[in-house]
Amino acid sequence: MKKIKIKQIRSGIGRPKDQKRTLQALGIKKMHHSLEVEATPQILGMINKVKHLLLVEEL
Repeated sequence: MKKIKIKQIRSGIGRPKDQKRTLQALGIKKMHHSLEVEATPQILGMINKVKHLLLVEEL
């Protein structure tokens, strides 16, 4: 599978609880924290839910 790089560019403060939990499930700890993950359907679904908070790049 291909890898993607995700980075949090907007804060989770004031967001619904499910969006905050989605950020935690992705493994993002704080603002401007980035990580590389496999592009599985589950991960892509979580990214789609909080895409307004993230910057996504294909590797």
